Amino acid sequence: MVEMICAGFGGQGVLTTGLIVAHAAMMLDREVTWYPSYGSEMRGGTANCTIKIDDHEIASPYSKHPDIVCALNAPAIDKFEESIKPGGYLFVNTSLVTEQRTYRDDIHVVEVPMTEVAARCENPKGANLVLLGAVAAHTGLFDVDELDHQVTEYFAKKGKNNPKNSVCLREGAKL
Repeated sequence: MVEMICAGFGGQGVLTTGLIVAHAAMMLDREVTWYPSYGSEMRGGTANCTIKIDDHEIASPYSKHPDIVCALNAPAIDKFEESIKPGGYLFVNTSLVTEQRTYRDDIHVVEVPMTEVAARCENPKGANLVLLGAVAAHTGLFDVDELDHQVTEYFAKKGKNNPKNSVCLREGAKL
């Protein structure tokens, strides 16, 4: 089983990131749970979601020790770093987490300038897709080409077609 938490401020695409991961896993015939948590203030407030992926039925959506934490801001690191399984991954948005930090030495820390890369790709709302590209490349959770297909399909079902989403995802995978 793979357990993942995406966390940041409302409006950063945290919940959408989790939904994309869940959608992609379901399309690969995996069992999935997606569990959102957000404050009543929404945009600008804290938001996170927990995604679990397995080949077997999942008993609970709760994750005590995730394999992967995607931290889009510093408070997300503060809240979830200690819970990551040894050998797990912490993805850090260095566009917003700019202070020098010391991380646990028993986890993989992947620093990704998500917001800057998305802006360079001329898709400022695509920072979460940069993140997903990095997750796919570093963890092997998804093949980058398959994830790109699933992202395109996810947004197409919502009536949105933005070729720059693919550019963001692939740039994230290169990092």
